Amino acid sequence: MALTGLQIFKLLPKTNCGECGIPTCMAFAMKLAAKNADLAACPYASEEAKKTIGAASKPPIRLVKIGPSGREVAIGNETVMFRHEKTFVHPTALAIAFADNEPIAELCHTIAEAREYCLERVGEKLRLDLVLVDNFSEEVKPFVALVKSVAGATGMGIILRSTDAAALEAALQILEGQRPLIHAATPANAEEIAALALKYNAPVVARAATLDELAALTTRLAALGVKDIVLDLPADNPAATLQHNTIIRKASLKGSFEPLGYPILNFTTGLDAPSIVADACTSICKYASILVLDRMQFEVLLPLMMLRQNIYTDPQKPIQVEPKLYPVGEPGPYSPVIATTNFSLTYFLVSGEIENSGVPAHLVIVESEGMSVLTAWAAGKFSGAKVAAAVKASGIEGQLATRRLILPGYVAQISGEVEEGLPGWEVLVGPGESVDLGPFLKRQAGR
Repeated sequence: MALTGLQIFKLLPKTNCGECGIPTCMAFAMKLAAKNADLAACPYASEEAKKTIGAASKPPIRLVKIGPSGREVAIGNETVMFRHEKTFVHPTALAIAFADNEPIAELCHTIAEAREYCLERVGEKLRLDLVLVDNFSEEVKPFVALVKSVAGATGMGIILRSTDAAALEAALQILEGQRPLIHAATPANAEEIAALALKYNAPVVARAATLDELAALTTRLAALGVKDIVLDLPADNPAATLQHNTIIRKASLKGSFEPLGYPILNFTTGLDAPSIVADACTSICKYASILVLDRMQFEVLLPLMMLRQNIYTDPQKPIQVEPKLYPVGEPGPYSPVIATTNFSLTYFLVSGEIENSGVPAHLVIVESEGMSVLTAWAAGKFSGAKVAAAVKASGIEGQLATRRLILPGYVAQISGEVEEGLPGWEVLVGPGESVDLGPFLKRQAGR
């Protein structure tokens, strides 16, 4: 039975020591009730508290960590079916698969691409998370050679995929301490793979043909002492994958069904990039904790990276930049001043257009709680008084020979209030869309 925050608080030591990383026991109790904290973080919890609170506060989907220290990938620990209910916590880990039946020399370029791939968007660097090494040859030597090459070249977490326990153990010996993910334990080899997982302290994939078999397999693995499990339920088509993922998520969250309370792994293959993207998008939106792609294609990665960033951004905490003065280009005393909100997407769009125009400018970012221009204006977070105060606080006035301030076109109505707050300034209303800012600045520079 779920306990309320107050019920949990009554069982805590009430010392407010902060050693759990949270200032007060009441705040810690609330996090436990929301399944956003672990009772093990409290060093003074009584045995009664551990027994009573432990099961009640246990996250419905286990947190599993894969990869070496510094490149560790966390998956699981999700608490909602739909993002708008609260938020999704750990972004889907994207992995690229490499098979050991191909010469390593021919794979080196693609391995380097996987290591170097980085998409920068609204201030975040989006990268691949994991690499899957497939023992396609069914031989130990080429499998181990590829594992060595990938581990040394990328430093990323590795998924070891093989049906041969000897090949898996040889690879695990090389990666000892790096927590690779073992793929996979099945009803036929559960004891053998569990022994490897425990010996090398590695998480393991449980793979079965049906939901019932999968639940029985995870129960069996748990009884053997394996705690960190990832689920793999093969499907013939994307519709079946979607159905399986939804059933697993619902069973763990709504039904508190522990045998399915683990992260999910999906594989995506396809004949062409559009079909791969379509199938992969479904998995990212619907509960895949790890998504393995069978090829390194930039036209596939770009939309998936952007979608993942959008889906796993906390809807209650918009991405935002620090409100302050940003020089774009090399602005001088005659350069214009441009004001906008601190919503990250707005900042990067506006700064990008200024830079592309070749007209240096001083960009004043106004504190607006990460809202876009129109939203912030409607909420009273981007008013004339706030803009004027931000310009003054920036200290830019003393650096200018001419004082021209450009406002976003969609909030032209605040220009009068800005003029009142900034006597001696020329307040201009710029374009509504950032894409039109470059031509506007060029026209102003030619005046």
